[in-house]
This record gives sequence, structure tokens and C-alpha cells, in this order.
Amino acid sequence: MAEDLPALHRVTSGGSGAARVVLVHGFTQTLAAWGVVGERLGRGRQVVRVDLPGHGGSGGVRVGFGEAAGLLGAAGGPGAYVGYSLGGRLCLRLALDRPELVEALVLVGASPGIADPGERAARRAADEALAGAVERDGVAAFLDRWLAGPLFATLPAAAAGRDERLANTAEGLAYALRRLGTGVQEPLWDRLAGLRPPTLLVAGEHDPKFTDLARRMAAAVGPAARVAIVGGAGHAVHLERPAELAALVEEFLGPAGDGWAGGPAPGGHDPA
Repeated sequence: MAEDLPALHRVTSGGSGAARVVLVHGFTQTLAAWGVVGERLGRGRQVVRVDLPGHGGSGGVRVGFGEAAGLLGAAGGPGAYVGYSLGGRLCLRLALDRPELVEALVLVGASPGIADPGERAARRAADEALAGAVERDGVAAFLDRWLAGPLFATLPAAAAGRDERLANTAEGLAYALRRLGTGVQEPLWDRLAGLRPPTLLVAGEHDPKFTDLARRMAAAVGPAARVAIVGGAGHAVHLERPAELAALVEEFLGPAGDGWAGGPAPGGHDPA
């Protein structure tokens, strides 16, 4: 029963008006990853930052992917949702399952999952190996290898938030790999045409895999979706170019209190 599920840890800040934006971090991060973006978006909006299951203040929460999306909606409430990577996949699932909660959707370096069963199986095996590594070697050593990977080649060490990531536990990160990874996630490609909230798909210029995914997702969603490519950024746009991302989100949502603005795509628009 939903009432038996735990609550996710969250922090609320910013304006007290009706406009709300919910910020959702990626794997190995915590809600602290949204510091710069949250501060700017909080000028006139209420900002809710949520720790995902297995991370930060929600480190002891153990649920499956669909349940995690439901817990996210319970923590965030109605509003615009901005999710990065793992957080973006959960925001997308929430928007499809509970469209009445998601007034607008911004996905940063995110995907709808892996459609091919063979590729999903390979990803499950890879994530299991990573889960074993973090359990064996500990969080600090795991983070050193994780942040040295190709996804983060353009992420300066000073912006990576390594100290904040050390707040996570080996058990929590291993759980997230095994239960929330793309290898176990039900792929959402076939549901994208039914996505109701206006959607902005963001990727970094130097992140070719996710720029391609953003364009493919936009084509599958249809007119409700727009694509923005952030120049000079890799996968972690919210850490590498936080001011640019905040400006894109502000322009997409429109003036605080007005909800989603609609109209032309934000700056950095890339026609899908």
C-alpha cells in the first residue's frame, strides 16, 4: 500500500508563491547538487529539492523504480519538475503515471530507458559489477573511478561536488544501481507520445549520446517537446553550466507565478 511506503527527504526554499519547481539529482549525488540552480530559480518560486532513494537523507529507502517515482511525486507535489540523469528518468515516469502533478518537465541528460532486451541485460550485468565494486571498495574509491569516466570528462573537479557525494553510503549506491538503473527500468519509449506536460529536453554540447537521445525523445513526444543544447557542457550540465541551465528553465517556465509560458523554444533551441 502507498501509505506504507517511506517518505523521501526534501528541502524547501525560495519564494512562497504558488509557482513551484522540484529539482531531482542524479546517481551518486544528493539534493545539494542543485545549489546554484536552486538559488536562482528560488527568486519568486518555491524550490523543492529531493533526495532520491539510496541517496543523502533518503539513503535508507529501498523501493523499485515505479515506486520511487511515486515517492518523488509525494515529496514534490504539484509543480514543474527538473530532473538530471537518474532523476530525469524518475521525473519522466512520474509525468507519465501522474500527469496531474507535473505541470512542466525539464529533463537534463536523461533517457526513457533501454528498449532492446539484450542491451538491458548487458546494462544489468554492468550495474551489478558496479554495485559489487562500491560494496567492496567503498564510496570514496568508487567516486574517484566514477567521476573519472568519459561522461564527466568536461566536468571540473571543483564543480563535481565530490564531498557532498561522500554523504552517500555504499549500501545505498549499490541498491540504486540494482533497483533504479536503466537495466531494470521498464523502457518508456512506447509511452512518450502520451506525455502531457510541456517538456524541455536539455543536453550538453559535448555529450553526443544524450544530445541524440534528446532529439529522438522530442520526435517521439511531438509538439509538446523542445530541445536545448548547452554549449561548452558535457553530461552534468547543472554542474558545468548552472547559470545557463537556470536561465533556460526560467525562460521555459515563464515569469514566476504564471506557470509554463509556452511560446517559442528557449535560447539554445535545437530543432528536433
